[in-house]
Amino acid sequence: MRVGVIGAGVTGLTAAYELSKKGHHVIVYERAPFLGGQASTFDVGGGRLERGYHHLFTSDTDIVDLMGEIGLGNKMRWYDSKVGTLYDGKIYNFVTPMDLLKFKPLSILSRIRLGLSTLAIRGIKDWKSLETEAAADWLRRKAGQEAYDIFWEPMLRGKFGDEYFQEIGMPWVWGKIATRFASRGKGLSKEMLGYPVGSFGEIFDCLVDRIREHGSLVCTGTEVTKISTSNGCLDGLEVKLVDQGTKRQENFDAVIATTQSFIFTRKLLPELPEEYVAKFEKTRYLSAVLLILILDRPLSHIYWLNVADRSIPFVGVIEHTNMVPTELYGGKHIVYLTNYLTRENPLYHLNKTQLLKEYVPHLRHINQNFDPSWIEETYLHHVDAAQPIIGTHYSQLLPEHKMPIKGVYLANTTQVYPEDRGTNYSVRMGRKVARIVDSEHSPT
Repeated sequence: MRVGVIGAGVTGLTAAYELSKKGHHVIVYERAPFLGGQASTFDVGGGRLERGYHHLFTSDTDIVDLMGEIGLGNKMRWYDSKVGTLYDGKIYNFVTPMDLLKFKPLSILSRIRLGLSTLAIRGIKDWKSLETEAAADWLRRKAGQEAYDIFWEPMLRGKFGDEYFQEIGMPWVWGKIATRFASRGKGLSKEMLGYPVGSFGEIFDCLVDRIREHGSLVCTGTEVTKISTSNGCLDGLEVKLVDQGTKRQENFDAVIATTQSFIFTRKLLPELPEEYVAKFEKTRYLSAVLLILILDRPLSHIYWLNVADRSIPFVGVIEHTNMVPTELYGGKHIVYLTNYLTRENPLYHLNKTQLLKEYVPHLRHINQNFDPSWIEETYLHHVDAAQPIIGTHYSQLLPEHKMPIKGVYLANTTQVYPEDRGTNYSVRMGRKVARIVDSEHSPT
């Protein structure tokens, strides 16, 4: 069978690897000149760094198993997590249950309620029981108004903006809590986070090597402009070489698209029935805007700092080198300042110099000694359609991987629900869609 895969991100490469193992001839097309999609890397200080921060939890067994299978199991490293919350100019550690009891912005009663409600979330086994309720309503009721106002609302508002934070369904919060507790192991021991030495980019390179060893292809700098169909069935793909502008038609027995939903319906496959298009059109996204600072010294002692203060114009500070050694990047310290924005937000349109000017005054809330002279280099990356808006009854909006046009399949971040987007779930989804394609097109 000939299979075309649109997108050389985690899902696309995993699906291509799984299908090529079974003897199918796969061609992966990626418009960008690089691999990895939202987890792609670039060079910093002699090492490779993700454009958007990434780590793994101990429960992320799909990607860890894949790394072992392709010969990269020895590259995995596990580190104690260092999580904190910035509130009113002070950093509070949030690593152990005792840290919660020391969170002085909340009364002692609210601290206890916040802890008990978090344990209650952990104890919920059936996430579908939460689908009818918005996270804001559930958290107000269970954690109390004070804990919601000071802890939860700033997080939700920062992640989903003023436009959407009150719409977010409770399963999204459930998924986040379940993942973090799973990474603590038994009891309430410290959370462990993982990172592949050599970056996630090494995983993508190795997958491409394995795909090519199986006789299949990965083509970067090549855009798919249309999925061609006739009489409700797949014909093939209209492919354009980005750097040359030349077009050609390729025929396939099956196509897996890993693009965002709106690109799939509006550009690649406009022939979809209206009821399918209606589902896709209801999917909304926020873009991730990441300003990366290369510093000559640490900004703080925290790896993952949640900003519970909406007067600060970014929602998170991820100090990558407070998890992994600075030696990977020539001794430099790496800090991501992250935001999730609509394209209408003025911050989305600022260049890196303008955005840095907006952000720098607020870095002294994290470290009062901070000086702009610490910054040796900055990078700005936009990841469009990075975060789907996960509302109530979200499962009713999810399309199947198999489309009503025979031979066409979709696999993107909107379909990992109730989990949130992440490399582990993308690997799982890539394997799943590969099994579907293989079973439906292989002889019985």
